Amino acid sequence: MADFRFENKDDLTETISNLEEFKRDGFGDLPGEKGHGVISKKVDKNAPFDFGWKYKKKKVPTNRKKKATYKDRVRTLHLRRNINNLDRIYEEKKFFVMKTKQDLEACLQRIDSIQKQKTHVETEIQMEKEAHNIAAVFRLQAMHQRLCTEMEHEKDLEAKISSILKENEENMWHIEIEEGKFRILRENLKVEEEKLAQFLQGQTEERLIQAKMAAVRIEHNKNFQLQKAMEREKTYELHRQKVIREAKKNHRIAVQFLRTTLAKVRKKEAKEEKKSQEYMKRRMDAVIALKNSITANRDTQQKLRAWDRAKAHLIKKKEEAEKEAIAAQGGDAVKQTLHEKLNMELEIQRQLFEEEQKIRKCEIVSRLLKEEADDEKRKQRQLDLENGKRWMIKAKKLPSLKERTWHHFMDMCEEQSQVLSSVVESHKHVSISEQECSLSLGSTDDELLNNQEEETLTEPEIMGLWSEKYKPYKVPKDEVERKPLGGTKMEQDILANTLEKLRSGMIHKQVVSGREFKGCPFYSKPDLIHFKNFDVGKTYKKKMTLINASYTINYCKLVGVEDHLKDFITIHFDPPGPMSAGISCEVLITFKPMINKDLEGNITFLAQTGSFSIPLKCTTKKCVLSLDKELIDFGTYVVGEIVSRTITLENHGALGTKFQVNTYTEKCDLEGKSLNITDSTLYSLDDKFTDEKNTSNHLDTQSEIYCPPTLDAIPFPSPKVSDSPSEEPYQEHTIVTIEEPVYEAVEINSGEDQAEIKLGEITTNEIRPFSSVKIPILFTPIIPGSSEAKFQLTFKNPDCQPLCFTAVGLAIIVPVWVPKPNVDLNICMYDRLYQEAVIIQTRSKAALRLKFEVCEKLKKHIELLPETGYIQAQSSYSVQLKFLPRLSLPEDAGEYFDKDTRVLEAPMTIRVADQKRPVKFTVHAIVTTSDLDIEPKEVDFGYCTIYEAAYTKVTLINKSLLPQEFGFISTPEFVEIQPNDGFGTILPLQSLYLDIIFKPNKAKEYSFKLICISEINREFTLLCKAIGVHPPLELSHYRVRFAATALFDTSMVTLYVINSHVNMNSLTHAVPRIGSGEIEPVGPKSFEFLLPQDAPIMIIPSVGTVLPGKKCMIEVIFKPVLSETTIKKEVVKMRNRKLGVNPPKKDPGPKKGGKGLSAVSLKAAVRWLKPRSPIKKDHPKPEKIRTDSDEYLIAKATLTRDFQKQFQKYVIPCVIARGDVKDKKDRIPLNFSNYNTLYLELYCPTVAPSIVVASDSGKTVFNFGDIAVGHRGIKRITIQNVCSEYLDTEFSILNPYGPFILLCPCRGLQPKESQDIAVSFSPRESNTFLETLEIISKKGTLTLTMVGKGVASTITCSIEGDVLNMGYVIAGETATSTFKLQNSSTLPIKYSIFLESLSLLRNKEQLKMPGFVNNSEQRTNIIGTQNYNGRSVFSVSPVDGVIEPGKAQDFTLTFSPDHESLYFSDRMQVVLFNKRMSHQILLKGAAREHMMFVEGGDPLDVTVETLAVINSVTEDERREDVEEMKAIILTLEYVQLDSASTPATRELQVGCIRTSQPTMKKSIDFSLDNIHLLQHKGFTVEPSRGIVDRGQTKTINVSWVPTADFDPDQPLVVTTFLTLRGDVKEIYRLVFIAHVVSEWILGDSLK
Repeated sequence: MADFRFENKDDLTETISNLEEFKRDGFGDLPGEKGHGVISKKVDKNAPFDFGWKYKKKKVPTNRKKKATYKDRVRTLHLRRNINNLDRIYEEKKFFVMKTKQDLEACLQRIDSIQKQKTHVETEIQMEKEAHNIAAVFRLQAMHQRLCTEMEHEKDLEAKISSILKENEENMWHIEIEEGKFRILRENLKVEEEKLAQFLQGQTEERLIQAKMAAVRIEHNKNFQLQKAMEREKTYELHRQKVIREAKKNHRIAVQFLRTTLAKVRKKEAKEEKKSQEYMKRRMDAVIALKNSITANRDTQQKLRAWDRAKAHLIKKKEEAEKEAIAAQGGDAVKQTLHEKLNMELEIQRQLFEEEQKIRKCEIVSRLLKEEADDEKRKQRQLDLENGKRWMIKAKKLPSLKERTWHHFMDMCEEQSQVLSSVVESHKHVSISEQECSLSLGSTDDELLNNQEEETLTEPEIMGLWSEKYKPYKVPKDEVERKPLGGTKMEQDILANTLEKLRSGMIHKQVVSGREFKGCPFYSKPDLIHFKNFDVGKTYKKKMTLINASYTINYCKLVGVEDHLKDFITIHFDPPGPMSAGISCEVLITFKPMINKDLEGNITFLAQTGSFSIPLKCTTKKCVLSLDKELIDFGTYVVGEIVSRTITLENHGALGTKFQVNTYTEKCDLEGKSLNITDSTLYSLDDKFTDEKNTSNHLDTQSEIYCPPTLDAIPFPSPKVSDSPSEEPYQEHTIVTIEEPVYEAVEINSGEDQAEIKLGEITTNEIRPFSSVKIPILFTPIIPGSSEAKFQLTFKNPDCQPLCFTAVGLAIIVPVWVPKPNVDLNICMYDRLYQEAVIIQTRSKAALRLKFEVCEKLKKHIELLPETGYIQAQSSYSVQLKFLPRLSLPEDAGEYFDKDTRVLEAPMTIRVADQKRPVKFTVHAIVTTSDLDIEPKEVDFGYCTIYEAAYTKVTLINKSLLPQEFGFISTPEFVEIQPNDGFGTILPLQSLYLDIIFKPNKAKEYSFKLICISEINREFTLLCKAIGVHPPLELSHYRVRFAATALFDTSMVTLYVINSHVNMNSLTHAVPRIGSGEIEPVGPKSFEFLLPQDAPIMIIPSVGTVLPGKKCMIEVIFKPVLSETTIKKEVVKMRNRKLGVNPPKKDPGPKKGGKGLSAVSLKAAVRWLKPRSPIKKDHPKPEKIRTDSDEYLIAKATLTRDFQKQFQKYVIPCVIARGDVKDKKDRIPLNFSNYNTLYLELYCPTVAPSIVVASDSGKTVFNFGDIAVGHRGIKRITIQNVCSEYLDTEFSILNPYGPFILLCPCRGLQPKESQDIAVSFSPRESNTFLETLEIISKKGTLTLTMVGKGVASTITCSIEGDVLNMGYVIAGETATSTFKLQNSSTLPIKYSIFLESLSLLRNKEQLKMPGFVNNSEQRTNIIGTQNYNGRSVFSVSPVDGVIEPGKAQDFTLTFSPDHESLYFSDRMQVVLFNKRMSHQILLKGAAREHMMFVEGGDPLDVTVETLAVINSVTEDERREDVEEMKAIILTLEYVQLDSASTPATRELQVGCIRTSQPTMKKSIDFSLDNIHLLQHKGFTVEPSRGIVDRGQTKTINVSWVPTADFDPDQPLVVTTFLTLRGDVKEIYRLVFIAHVVSEWILGDSLK
C-alpha cells in the first residue's frame, strides 16, 4: 500500500515564504496605486532595423514612457513561478487525497468480503462437524484462521489509511487557506502579465514597420539597379552591333586574302602531288627491276646447284668405279679407301701446318720491320727535339677500316678458293677446309687489330698540329748561340756538387730514445704481390698498402722495378710526403702481360733509413693435378661379388687438359704401337679446330672494331660431331681418324676381360680448371686370393707429369651369402608398412644357425622376422623384412639417411654360427612424405549474388615422390569442385589446378571448410569464406545464346529486369540484403548495363528504373561487324601485293646431314658479304588509311566474302542503385552498389553472310547525294548469293510517304547468282533522308542503307532584317543602294524579283480603308506614297537570272521620288523558280524639297496622302525664301517614384541631305528660341544651336524635371521655335507638353 503523505513540506514552506515576501514588498497593493503597472521600453540603438522618419514622428504611448527595470521583470517571473508552484502542490495534494479515499474504500470492501467468507466458513465448519468430517473440519479451520489473520491486517491497513487521509486533508485545507491569502498577488500578477503582453505586441508592430520600410528601400534599390542594368545592356548592344559590323567588314577582307592563299596552297599541293606520283612511279620501276634481278639470281643459283650435284655424282661414280677395279684385282677396297683417306688427311694437315708456319713467319717479319721502323722514327724524333726543331707528320689519308677489312677478306677468299679447288673432290674434306678458313680469318683479325693500332699512333697530341697551315716555331739564331749545349762549365759543376750532397744526405740512421731502428722501415700488405692465372692481352690491377713500421716520421720513394718487368708492370704511386709511425699509403700496381711466361721480381722503394723491396710474382695458367689417394684397398670380398671404388683426379690450376688412364701393361703395348699414337691421332681434329676457333672468338671479343661475318657465321652445315642418329653418316666421313683414339675406348685392353681389378666406365676424358673427375675402379673377384693392379694417368699437356696409383683386393669364399646384397624397396611413404623377402643361400654341407640383426638406430623402423633361423645344407632360407618408416626416421637414422636426397641405406647383419665374419646386406629405400599442399590456405570469394557463381583456382601440390589419389568429400551443396567433381590422381611432385565454384543460395555470410582426403585417409583442409548477396533486382535470363548471326546482320532477344521486392518480412520469404546486413527497403530500383568497349552488343534501354512488383523489358541486340583495324591491315596487305612486296620469311636453318662447303657456296658467301645499297620501302601505316576510300571498301568486301566462323563470349555487368533515375537528373548521380551487381552472359556465334553486295565495292550505304526537291535519282544495286543453295528473298517495306521507292525486287537467287535491284530517291522537301532496306533470306538479313538529301533552293540576302530604309532624298534626285543574294545550296537557282507596287493585285489593297480611318495604331498599308509622274518610286536591277552554287549576285536598288513626302514605301519580293518566295523586304524612303529636315516629334498627319493632288502654289512661289511654319509636338511624361526619379527625355533629329545640286551653303544652322523660359519651366535642351554638315544628322536631347511650383493636376504646355537655315529658312513651332504620372498608372499602361 503506497504512502500518500505530503513529502514536499519544505518546498511548500519555501513557496509560502517567498509569496509572503512579495506581499510585503508591495505586490499586494491595488492596481491603481502609484508605481504599479508601469512597463517601459528602452530603444535599442544597435537594433538591426532603421525606424525611418515615419516612425520617429510617431508618438509613443504614455504607459510605455516609464522605464521598467530588470529587477521588476525578474520579480514578476519569480512571483509567477511561486504561484504556479503553489498551484501544483495543491493539485498534487488533491490527487493524493482522492487516491487515499479510493484506497480506503477498497480496503473497506475487502474487509466486508473477508467477513462474509469468514461467516460462510464458520457455517461450513458447523455443518462438517455435524457430519463428522474431520478432514474437512481441519481444512475449514485452517481457512478460518487465515481469514482471521487477513481481517486483522486489513483493519490495521484501514486505520493507517484513515490517518494518512486525515493528515492529507489537513494539509490541503492549509494550502487552500494560504491560497486565499495570496489572491491579491495573483490578481496583480495577471494585470502585470497583460501589460507585458501589450508591450510585446507593440514592440512586434514597431519591428514590422521597420521591416516594411527596409523592404521598400530594397525594392527601390532593386529597381535602380535594374534600370542601370538595362542601360548597360543597351550600351552593350550598341557596342556589339558596332563590333559585328567591323567583324563583317574584316571578314570580307579576310575572305579575299583566304581565297588567294587557298589558291596558292592548291597550286602547291597539285605540284607536290605530281612530284609524289613521279616518285612513286620511279619506285615501282625500281621494285620491278629488283624483282627481275632476284628472279635472274635465283635461276643462276639453281644452275649452280645443279652443277654441284652433277659434279658430286661424277665423283661418286668415280669412287665406285675405283672400288670395283680394286675388287676385280682381288684387293680389299675398303682398306684401300681408308688408306687413301688417311694419306689425304695427313697431306692436308701437312699443307695446313706449312701454311700456318708461313703465316706466322710473315707476322714475325712484319712485326720486326715495324719495330725497326718505330725505333728509327723514335731516334729521328729525339734528334729533331735535340736540334730544337719540331717534327711534323703529315697525316696520310688511309682507307677506312671497313674498306681494309673487305679488301683483305676478298684476297683471303681468293687464296682459299685456290686451295679449295684442289681438295674439293669429295665432301669428306669439308671440315679441314673450314678449319683452314677459320685459321686464315683468325690471322686476318690479328692484322686488323695491328692496323687499328697503327691508326691510333698517327693522331697528333694537339688538334691542328699536323695541318698544312701550321708553321713550326723556329728558334732565333741569337738564342741558339747564346749558351752552349748542356750549359756552361760552372753550371755543370754546381749541378754535380748539388747531386753529390743530396745523395750523401739521403740515407741516415734513425735513433729514437737511444734506440736505433733496424729492419724494414715499411711493411706491405699483402707481403707478396701475386698475379695468378693471367691471360695475355688483359690488364690486371692490385692495390698494396705500405705501413710505416719505423719509430718516427719517415719518407718513402719509389725506385722502380727490375728491368725484365718494366715492359709489363706499371706502378702508380703518389709520394705522400712525411709519414708518421703507423701511417699507411696505397700503391696501385698494373700488370699487362704480353707473353705467356712466369715472371718474378721485386719492387724497390727508398726510405729515409734505407731501401726495401716487395716481392712480385706473375704466374700463368697451369695444370696442377693430383690424386686424392695412391692406393685403393677394396678389402675382403666374397668371390662373385662386384665392388666399385672411385679415385678422384683433382685439378687445382686454372688450365684444363685431357687425360688417359692405362695400366702398366697397356702402356708398354701402346709404346710398341707408335704408328698412330701422335698428337693428330691421340686428340681429334675437331678438338684442335675448336681450340683455334675459341682463340679467334677471344680476339673478336677483345677488339671493338667492325668485322664482316666470318664463314662460321654463314649458315652452312657445321662440322661438329653430333650425337643424334641423323648425323651419324656425316660423322663417319668427317672424323675417320678419331675412331682409334683411346679416349672413347678406355676399357679396350687385351687382358682386361680376365683381370679382376679393372677400370670402370669413364664419363669424360677432360678435366676442367679447378674441378675434379672421379675414375671408377671395379673389383670382380673370380679366384680366391689377393689381386693387385697398377694404373697410370697420362695427360695431353706436356708440362704435366704422369700420375700412378695402385688397387688391391682380397677374395675369399664364404659358405653363406645373400644373392641380392642390396635390397631395394624403391619409394616408400611414412607410416606405411612395406615387406620384402630376403633370400639367403649356403654352400655348406651342414645346417647352419642364422641370427638376423638390425642396427640399433633403425630398430623402430625395420624388423627382420624371424630373428633366428636354421638354413639347411646347400639350400636357401627366406627371411621377412618389414619396413615401417616413422616421421622420426631422419633423426633416428643419423648417417644412414640423407636428408637432401631422402635416401635410406640401412646395413643389415646375418651372423652365422661358428663363423667370425658376418654376412651383410643393405636395405635401400627412398622415403617420401604423403603430404598434399593446397595453396592458398584460405579462399575468400568476396561478395557473390545468389544468381551467379564465383570461382577461384587453387593449386593442389603433391610433395610426395609417388602418385596419390585424392578426393574432396562432404562438400556443401553450394560448392562445386572441378574437374571430376574434386576426385582424381595427382602425379609425383605435380601441381594440379582445381576450380572451386561457389554459388550461394541465400544472402548470408558463409564460412566453411573443404576437406581433401588422400588414398591413405589423410585429411587436408581448405578454409573458405564468402558473403552471399540477394540483389533487389533479378533478370529473367542470365545466359543468352544467340543464333548463328551473319556478318553485319542483327539478332535480338528480349529479357526482363524484375523487381520482386514488395515486402520486408524476412520470415515468409527471402529478402534482398548484403550478407547479414540491413534489408533493402522497398522502393524503385534503378539499373545500368555496363557494355564493354568496341563490343558488337547493344542493350535498349541500358539504364532504367523498376518499381516494386513490376518488370522492365530490355532488348539485347547483337550485330557483328568487322573491326576497323582488321580492315586496315587487309588494305596494307593489298597494297603490298600490288607492289609485289612479299612478307619477310624466316631463313630456314641448315639441314642436318647435308654436304660440306663447296666452291660455289663459298662464292655465294662472298657475294653475301659484299655491301649492298639499302632499298627503302615505305610501308603504308594503317592509321593513315581513310575509311571512305575505295581500297578500304574493297578490303571490307574481301574480308566479308572470306569470313570464317567465329565465336565470342561477353559478360555484361548490371549495377543496381536505389531511387528513380528521373528524380536524379538534376541532382547528385545515383550511387550504384558494387555488391548488388548482376551479370548477363552472352554467347555470340558469327558466320559469313549468304547475300552480299557485288556492286560499288561491296558498300551497303548508298548515298544519292543532293537532289533538288521535285526531282528523282535512281541507283542500281547488284546483290549476289555466295552460298551453295537456292535462297528465297523478301524485301522490307519502305516508308510509303518517304522519298525512297524500290523499283524492281527479285524473288530468289540461285547459288553464285547475281541480280540487280533499283531504288529511286525523289524528295518532296528540303531535308536529309535515311531509310534501311532489308533483304531477308532464311540464312540471314542483308541491310542496305539509303541516304539522300533533298536540297531546297535557298539563298541568303545581305540586307539585315526585313526593312531597307533609303533615308532622306531631295525631291527629283535619286539615291542608290546595293545588296547581294548568295546561293548557299549546291544547285543553280533561278530567281525573279518583283515589286508590290507593280503587282496586278495592287488594286485590292487600295480598296481597303486606310489605317487612320480604322483607328489602327500601327501602319497596315505596305505600298505608300507614289510618284505623281507614274513612274515607280523604287526600282531594282537585275530583275531575274540564275545564281550558280556558292556564287553571289549583286543588285542595285534605286530610290527616285518626284515630290516631297515622308511615307514612300514599297515591298520587294524574291521568288525562286517562279514558285517559292524566298525573301520579302520592305522598302522605305522620304523626300524633301529642301536640304534640311527635322524628325522625332509626335505624329500629326496620316501616312496616306489624299487622292487629289492640288498644287495651289506655283513653282516659282515655292522656291521663294519665305518662312514656313511647321508644328512639332513633344510629349514628356515624368514618372513619380517613391525613391529618386529620372527626368523625362525626348529626342529630335536635325539633318542635312546630301545633294548633287549646286547650292550656296554646304551645311545648315539650327537654333532654339526662349531657352531661358524653357529652363525656368524645368526643361533642358542640349544643344540649343549648332551646325549640321551634308549627309549628317545631329540629335537634340530634351529633358524635363517638374519644378517645385508645378501643379500635377494640370499639364505644362510651353511653346518655342526651332529655326533652320540652309538653302531656305524653315521655322518649326515646338510645343512641349509635360505632365507627371504615378508609378502605378505607368504600370497599368504598360500592362
